[in-house]
Amino acid sequence: MPIADACLGTPREIGQRIPIRFTASWWRVAYDVPVRDLLSFPNPVNEKAARTVAGVVAVAALVALVTGWHWLLIPIAYGFVARALTGPTLSPLGRIAMDVVAPRLGPPKPVPGPPKRFAQAIGAVVTTAAAIGSLALGWTTFGAVLLGMMVVFATLESVFALCVGCHAFALLMRAGVIPEETCEACNDIWSRTARPDAA
Repeated sequence: MPIADACLGTPREIGQRIPIRFTASWWRVAYDVPVRDLLSFPNPVNEKAARTVAGVVAVAALVALVTGWHWLLIPIAYGFVARALTGPTLSPLGRIAMDVVAPRLGPPKPVPGPPKRFAQAIGAVVTTAAAIGSLALGWTTFGAVLLGMMVVFATLESVFALCVGCHAFALLMRAGVIPEETCEACNDIWSRTARPDAA
């Protein structure tokens, strides 16, 4: 066995001892993040930050739709995937919205995190499908339709605080598809109320 391996141990042992270092922030904040913590989502979420993200997504999707610049689907889809998997940690837009923009919009407005994560996952699926269809397969009409959907849904959340994915999450909870314990604070999501101390 090489001396270095004898000193450090097996790759699995090294991975268990040494946290992975990521650099992710509005522009540069370095910190150690264990993988299980990386793949987490804030709960509760500041709705003002979420609406800021939705506003930027709506504008980007509208630009892509009007100009035909479907390559914009790549950063849009990446943002959704990053936020669905890690919250704002690996999403530059999420970090800016949470750390820079939202604090300037007044006191935070906490809302349950699981429905927001579900909405981000839906966005990830839709925009990834649009990117693959439009850029890889040449289905530009298909991509344009999905971009139009993103413009509508993101605008509804940004302007009217109407999160369509969150309402879909609530419907699935009521139908028993999603266990109620996943989000105890979500039972009153239709009334747009949420406890600040929701777990």
